[in-house]
Amino acid sequence: MTIDMKAWVHPVDLGERRFLHPGPLRWLRAVGWAVALFFLVVLVSLPTIQVLGDFLPNTGPAQLAANVVGAVVGLGFYALAVWLAEGRRPSEIALRPLLPQLLVGLLIGALMFAAVMAIMAVFGLYEIRALGVAPAWAAAGGAIQSGVVEEIMLRAVLLRLIWRAFGPWIAFAASAALFGFGHITNPNATVFAAICIALEAGIMLAAFYALTGRIWVSIGVHAAWNFTQGYLFGAAVSGGDFGPAIASSTARPGFPEWLTGGAFGPEASLPALVVCMAVGVLATWMAWRAGQFATRPARVEKT
Repeated sequence: MTIDMKAWVHPVDLGERRFLHPGPLRWLRAVGWAVALFFLVVLVSLPTIQVLGDFLPNTGPAQLAANVVGAVVGLGFYALAVWLAEGRRPSEIALRPLLPQLLVGLLIGALMFAAVMAIMAVFGLYEIRALGVAPAWAAAGGAIQSGVVEEIMLRAVLLRLIWRAFGPWIAFAASAALFGFGHITNPNATVFAAICIALEAGIMLAAFYALTGRIWVSIGVHAAWNFTQGYLFGAAVSGGDFGPAIASSTARPGFPEWLTGGAFGPEASLPALVVCMAVGVLATWMAWRAGQFATRPARVEKT
């Protein structure tokens, strides 16, 4: 079975009408709309998860449901806002390619993190111990929240609209930097950890968006990476705890943090940087070869 990449490559729809119509200061309108839409998505999706989490029973399935509903609300609000302000159906969240692209993203994210931990194990950088069966509700909820909400904010909003304002390369750099240094307040974060997040995840996830014109692969990779890291391996996820896990992975003492990630987790390690940068560069090259960075009107497609 092979994947027909031509069927997966859709022009990146940057927005051409209403608030983003061609004309004077379109770059400023795009930046202003990016800031406004970013905070609107935050103010709609995250409080929804919080309110539902407080209202529903404090059980794993109920809390997972809160995360799912919050993610759906975030996507729905984004679609409504784009329709009203930009006069278009957001092809970046088109429903037809959702399932296949999401599944491929989930597979890529899981395999990538497994490759990172395989490198860690081969070189004796990490101790990985099996713990046995553990509930996956908390890890799944956290993966859904981070995967969906952060990809709307960082890729569908910031990357797309900075691209609209200044072109793809500034958009890649700016969105990656914002994504990386958005983690600087996380527990056990360091400047090196933020740089790693920016270079590995910021560029890679942007590249998948640029390649497909959708956010589904990026969502799948992001969610699966976090779930595999926090639940399957039981490692710290961006300095935090993802809840119960079926294994425990800790850096062995005596190695520098730039090799293991230290208390922040494997994301801030050289192996993760190498694996993710390799995938990100490949996806960026594929997007460039497919003409995704060329300036042209986006094709309108029914969702």
